[in-house]
Amino acid sequence: MKTEIYQEKAVLVGLITQHQNEERAREYLDELAFLADTAGASPEKLFFQRVDYPNPRTFVGPGKLQEIKAYIDENDIGLVIFDDELSPKQLRIIEGELKVLILDRTNLILDIFAKRAQTANAKTQVELAQLQYMLPRLTRLWTHLERQQGGIGMRGPGETQIETDRRIILTKISLLKENLKAIDQQMSTQRKNRGKMIRVALVGYTNVGKSTIMNLLSKSDVFAENKLFATLDTTVRKVIIDNLPFLLSDTVGFIRKLPHHLVQSFKSTLDEVREADLLIHIVDVSHPNFQEQLEVVNQTLKDIDPKEKPSILVFNKIDAFSYLPKDEDDLSPIKRENISLEELKKTWMSKMQDNCIFISAREKQNVDELKELMYNKIKALHIERYPYNDFLFQKYEE
Repeated sequence: MKTEIYQEKAVLVGLITQHQNEERAREYLDELAFLADTAGASPEKLFFQRVDYPNPRTFVGPGKLQEIKAYIDENDIGLVIFDDELSPKQLRIIEGELKVLILDRTNLILDIFAKRAQTANAKTQVELAQLQYMLPRLTRLWTHLERQQGGIGMRGPGETQIETDRRIILTKISLLKENLKAIDQQMSTQRKNRGKMIRVALVGYTNVGKSTIMNLLSKSDVFAENKLFATLDTTVRKVIIDNLPFLLSDTVGFIRKLPHHLVQSFKSTLDEVREADLLIHIVDVSHPNFQEQLEVVNQTLKDIDPKEKPSILVFNKIDAFSYLPKDEDDLSPIKRENISLEELKKTWMSKMQDNCIFISAREKQNVDELKELMYNKIKALHIERYPYNDFLFQKYEE
């Protein structure tokens, strides 16, 4: 007998502004729905409001908030998720009005990371990010405990529960940072002990197929799933292509509006990207807005490490690519959904020269061509670093 898994019913809320048109707002909420599903919630309805800027008290306007309240009361909704990070004041007021659990995008992502974290390293990093997010929001968490406390071991008569908890959290944050420093040093030592092999890092937006490609190249069994952030811990494997060994790492996927605290606390994981000699940037070419995802990753990479690195752009999921041919009489501007795969190939391969390839990891299309491209790039990097080893490659290719 199959057990049915209960999912909390949720509604999602987003804004249409002068900086975010309706098309983009809907795409962001579709992604938020995917995040909610990954976290275990069931998105029931999307709410949008067109405003110039978010309401400083309630994010949406009072009328829209009452519309949301009526819907959640009628449909037994227990969770409302907002697409942008809410201030402590907004969280407190909205929760007071709607009387249900309120999450914002940041909190939702942190929750997913907490569920996905497996190793002590990942758990420590996530807990640090959660506490840093929680600290300014303690007033909301402890409104029911605003009572005076004093006594031995306290700061003094008159300390409130919220002040006690703030000190506890600050102490915990300090301890976690010390733990992460030790983890950073340990991982840095491990990286130094890996010898002289070239390091290659798979990077990309979340859910573009990095782990599947990792499994194909390394013949390993890294967890791969059609969920956001399936991989949190960096996996490093020794890979050999045509007798050329190198280290391949699979890193955590990036996403729009990735919480700042999360980027900071995942420093030791992201160091794999910083110290890589070659980046393999995976893109889901079947996604309608893959170019924006590509730009999000490029900007995040610049934030992590401003130095330019050699890279290969890998357009994955060509088996899932689709388009609508444009009518010859249609004079409207050409959109992504009207461009064929062949036209995309010509455009990107012309722009990137031999640093670009189109594949399907699932169907294993052009995977051998990807291996050959990687071999040539890694070989060139190896010879540049260790020119005295050039004779080894001549021997391999004879």
